[in-house]
Amino acid sequence: MLGAALVSLAVVFVAELGDKSQLITMTYALRHRWWVVLSGVGIAAMLVHGLSVAIGHFLGVTLPEKPIAFAAAIAFLLFAAWTWREGRNAADEDVRVAEPRFVVLAIISSFVLAELGDKTMLATVALASDRDAIGVWIGATVGMVLADGVAILAGAMLHRRLPDGFLHAMASVLFLLFGLWMLFDAALGWRVVAVVATGGVAAVVVAVAVVGSMRARRARAEAGTPPRESSSETV
Repeated sequence: MLGAALVSLAVVFVAELGDKSQLITMTYALRHRWWVVLSGVGIAAMLVHGLSVAIGHFLGVTLPEKPIAFAAAIAFLLFAAWTWREGRNAADEDVRVAEPRFVVLAIISSFVLAELGDKTMLATVALASDRDAIGVWIGATVGMVLADGVAILAGAMLHRRLPDGFLHAMASVLFLLFGLWMLFDAALGWRVVAVVATGGVAAVVVAVAVVGSMRARRARAEAGTPPRESSSETV
């Protein structure tokens, strides 16, 4: 069991590095307390890898990828709208003082939907087919929590340096990009459309952010410039 746990921990930890689940974790950590996000990630990891172990060890079947991807895409688009609305309503408040309702449930559901059929789950299924099931479950869960803990740390550091309004907008855009990519690529199989859609949205967001930053900088410069005094002509 120990060997299976160590192998699974290493495989899942490496597979999670740079994966979309790390970006999702960081997105949640931009808006909520680290222990809330970590709790949701831990529960989701136990559920996903428990299902993976059951599939690999007992059933030996595969999950329908496209319906799951479609459900995940819709969920992330809804999260994007919810985050944007929450940011506008709480523009003058500290969004981390009180956690919104059902945050942990939202984290769990989004992670489960995002991980079903992902390469991490497939790796866990393969490991559980010929190794100790409990060891694989424990190792995979710990590996996922450790990898996503790095993303939580990054999100917490960004939250200390950036204003809440910007973080809400950033989180909303990331959820929107996740949803569009899952909808067009994983659910519909339109890779080119997915690249164009997500790239176009990202480019528009960057352009709007640059223009807004320039306008804000110009406004601050004008506000800090002393009024010009009229000079009298010398004879």
